[in-house]
Formats: sequence, structure tokens, C-alpha cells
Amino acid sequence: MRELTKLTIAEAGRRMAKGEFTAVELTRAHIAAMGAKKGLNAYITETPELALEQAKAADLRRQAGAVGALSGIPLGIKDLFCTKGVQTTAASRILEGFTPHYESTVSGKLLAAGAVTLGKLNLDEFAMGSSNMTSAYGAVENPWRSQADPGTALVPGGSSGGSAAAVAARIAMGATGTDTGGSIRQPAAFCGIVGIKPTYGRCSRWGIVAFASSLDQAGPMARTVEDCALMLNAMAGHDPKDSTSAPVAVPDFAAALTGDIRGLKVGIPAEYRPDGLSAEVAKVWQQGIAWLKDAGATPVEISLPHTKDALPTYYIVAPAEASSNLARYDGVRFGLRVPGTSLDDMYRKTRAAGFGKEVRRRILIGTYVLSAGYYDAYYAKAQKVRRLIADDFATAFETVDVILTPTAPTPAFAIGANTDDPVTMWLNDVFTIPTSLAGLPGLSLPAGLSADGLPLGLQLIGRPFDEETVFRVAGVMERAAGFAALPEGV
Repeated sequence: MRELTKLTIAEAGRRMAKGEFTAVELTRAHIAAMGAKKGLNAYITETPELALEQAKAADLRRQAGAVGALSGIPLGIKDLFCTKGVQTTAASRILEGFTPHYESTVSGKLLAAGAVTLGKLNLDEFAMGSSNMTSAYGAVENPWRSQADPGTALVPGGSSGGSAAAVAARIAMGATGTDTGGSIRQPAAFCGIVGIKPTYGRCSRWGIVAFASSLDQAGPMARTVEDCALMLNAMAGHDPKDSTSAPVAVPDFAAALTGDIRGLKVGIPAEYRPDGLSAEVAKVWQQGIAWLKDAGATPVEISLPHTKDALPTYYIVAPAEASSNLARYDGVRFGLRVPGTSLDDMYRKTRAAGFGKEVRRRILIGTYVLSAGYYDAYYAKAQKVRRLIADDFATAFETVDVILTPTAPTPAFAIGANTDDPVTMWLNDVFTIPTSLAGLPGLSLPAGLSADGLPLGLQLIGRPFDEETVFRVAGVMERAAGFAALPEGV
């Protein structure tokens, strides 16, 4: 049974088609693995009974010849996606006990494709964090351990840390994530898996608990580039219920994995070598450039001059939108309510009890930059800089087909590190935030190990709605890297 959890989504699909095992057997293997890995704290809510029901239904549909693209594949759902009849918390006490009567568009599309849902995955509270230490349900542990200090638990990255840890630990074959400033790509790098943030608007945001509406984007996390392509095909598509959903066709992303990148030009940005970049990350970046060159692509030095402004821009725009979005959590309509002597007192007590420290920090920052007298000085100016960052990428893509950068400046760090310095924590997203501000697709894939045996990731950035080229290049890099390392005990 344990061997079933080591299969990729593509492999499992092919073998179920041959009748080698059933969806129920595959699901039971993952449920057993979940029980053995509870110490990781990857799941907030487990749904084994529901998963087995869905697996049985998938087997019956297969017998009848009605096979979906993800038929019988056990997945985890980040607890930011509303799931009908299953608690959705956003990892916050303020939503504890909230059970939606509707399904998010993305999770609904996965169910329609035949997927089996194992449960709701842990995350940073309201997706605000880079470590998965801000969850009201406790920190998630990375299944990887440093060879130099195996007794110290490491962060899986954030906010989609539960998703990344579950996929890396083989307690889900794939998982949904959301990416606002790097929350799919950075945890994918820390946990040695593949994750892609699609172009903004490629996947519907309807039914996803909002953080920053102009940045949030759902995407898949899995163990291979092909698996992410299969999941994205099921997740993507125009949704009339979401005004930011793009009415563009969804190509066959898996078909883009041709293995041929001859003639492509790969941009190497000069600005992506800041202070704090690990020498090991820089080395694997150079190795990635060599792999692409050997495969027939041409590296091209490019400049993204406003990269240095991306981090402060993001931490004005995202908190401002969070301040607006989280105003709905007031104890009146749903979620936690702490009684008070007046309406204002009830608001204060409810939010003080329901929101964690990082969420309160970002709400306060956002409220400040939107306030009278400061809006033009901060928020309006940040939006202008955001446009300049997007223009930098547009100029670069006039001469290159894809851009290669590191995903994160360092490998995974210890749980509890950097908690007294939020700015240092925010620097974990220095390479991913520019892509998010520009609304571009970005994919992280594992490219090597540090000297301490920890995964290191590289990021590929593409033109708007050109995930096909990103997947095409990623497939070649994945084969060249030959990353086959596993966390101990998996």
C-alpha cells in the first residue's frame, strides 16, 4: 500500500486505467499515510469518509467508461477554498466552525474531473505569511530535515505550507495552493516539489477566501511538472461568477511538454542577486542556466530595473487590499462573535480574539496607507510603481521567451526563526513578488540540494497566459535536474 503513495498523478492514472488497483485502494493508502504523518500538522480538517465515498464513485464511473482527467486521484485542498459541507477556516479562529453551503469554482472543477479530496490543508492565517507559522492551528513542519541538525524542525514555507508538506510527505498526490506574493512557489521550493502560479485570471477566485484581490491566484502543487499541468488543465477556465476571470481558452498544458526548447531565449535578470542570496542558491541557478544552454536555449542577460521596489510596493498594495477584504469579519454575519457592551466594542473584541498577530499587523498597515492624507503618499504611488514593474517585464519579453531566477534566497529555515523581525521574514518572497505584481505565470521546480541536504528551487517566469512555454521549459529542466531525493522516512 505504501508504494501507491509514491506514484505521480500521471502514473497512478495510467495504472488505474490498466486495472492494477482501484481508486479506493489508492485512497486508503493515502489515508493510512496521513495517519502516520499527523505530526507534520499538514491538515486542519481530514475527510477520510468523504474521500472513500468519492473514490467508490470514481471506480463506478470508470467501470461505466466515464473517466475524468483526475479520476480517483487523492488531493488535498488548501483551507482557503470554500468546500460545500466541509469546514473552511482560512487557518483563523475567526472562521472556526464556518461550513460553506457552496463549493469554490476551482475545487468544484477538480471534483468534476473525478478527484478525491482527502481534507483541508493548513496555511498561514488568511494566507498572510512565508513560513506557515501564523496558522491558528499551529505551525506545519517541513518533512525535510537538515543533515547538519536533524533534530530541528523546519518551516515548509508559506502560505501554502500545508499543501507543500502534504505533497512532499506523500500524504496527497497533489494539492491546491494560492499565490499572492509567492505562496505557491516559495513553499514548493522549500519542500522539493513543483508549484505554479498561473497568470492572474487563469483560475477563478470565486469561493476562495480573499486576501489581496488584485494579486490572489489559485494554482496546483504536485511532485512533477506533468502532474501540475494535468491539475491546471482541470482547474483553469473562465468563470462568469468572477469578474477578474479571463475569458481565454485553456490549452492542453500537458501536451506542451515536448522536450524541445531549441531556439528559445531565456532571460537572466541582473537584479536578482541581492544581499542575502545563498551561495548554494546562486550555484544551482548557474547550473540551471547551463542545463538550458545544453538543451539548445540561449541565455540572455536582461534588466528588470524596478525589482528593488517590488517588496515595498507589495507590502503597501497587499495590506491595503487585505484591510478592505477582512472588514467583513465583524462578528455580525458569520464566524466568531465575542459579545460587547456596544456594537463597536463587539467589533473590537471579536477581531482581537479572532485575528492573529500577523493578520492584525497587515490590517493596520493597510488601513494606514488607505487613510485620508496618506492614500496619495503611499497607496497611489505604489500602484504607479507596480505599473513600472509590469512594464519592465513587458520590455524584457520583447527579446526573451521565458525568464529564469531562483525561487527563494535560501533553503528552508527553522521553525521559530525570524519571528521577531517581520521584514526579514518578508524578504523570503523577494524573487516571487515581482511576478505577482505583474500578474505573470511563475513556476518553481526542485533543481538540487544544499550541502545540508535541503531542496533548492528555481523559478521560471512567462508571458501572460503563456503557461505552455513555462511548462515546456520546466519539463526540460526537470529531466536535466533528475531530482529524485525524498524526505527521510518517505
